[in-house]
Amino acid sequence: MNNNKYKILLVEDESNIRNLISAMLEASQYHVITATTCGEAETMFSSYLPDLIILDLGLPDKNGMELLKLVRSGSLIPVIILSARADERDKVEALDMGANDYVTKPFGSAELLARVRSALRNNRHCSDEGKLPGGKFVLDDLVIDYDARQIFIAGKEIKLTQTEYNIVALLSEYSGKMMTYSAIIKAVWGYPDEGSIKKLQVNMANIRKKFGIKPGEKSYITNELGVGYRMCSDKN
Repeated sequence: MNNNKYKILLVEDESNIRNLISAMLEASQYHVITATTCGEAETMFSSYLPDLIILDLGLPDKNGMELLKLVRSGSLIPVIILSARADERDKVEALDMGANDYVTKPFGSAELLARVRSALRNNRHCSDEGKLPGGKFVLDDLVIDYDARQIFIAGKEIKLTQTEYNIVALLSEYSGKMMTYSAIIKAVWGYPDEGSIKKLQVNMANIRKKFGIKPGEKSYITNELGVGYRMCSDKN
């Protein structure tokens, strides 16, 4: 195995679909690890620390959502849901639980490969091991502890929702760079929808309020109207 290849854990119990996707991914130079049950996938996940997971929801032992919950409890590894369930509620539930993307069966191979490339590209800010990036981000009196998923200002913990934390952590990984609304939405929610920008702006308003930033102030996070947000760096 070439160590530079991305490792993809494919969790799919239907052998014809599993073989088709495996062959397609391997032809695109990915290293594929397969699992047919949730239990098997949990073992593979902890043993191999894949760079990306493609997950079917209808597994023989458990709902694939259980695996998604486990992965999201301590990792930002991208997860693409692959499911025959086209119901909007299933999609929203999976995306709200932290899935990066949702592909409905039947799917086109070119589309799935494009979504794999996109998910891997958007995950570059994570460490090579796929765990939450180690260490801390420090900007003046703002401290982000990535491993604990905690944020402090002047030594006091700021209580954020999971989504709010993900937005701040993402911006901190690209500190000093302007991140467009669409880049943030894709990385945090995995998909754009009609209300995405509004949803992002509402979360950002809550973050700034919890940070104690008054309207018009430029502490920590700046906004370029119509473009995106930037986490300041110590060089700003």
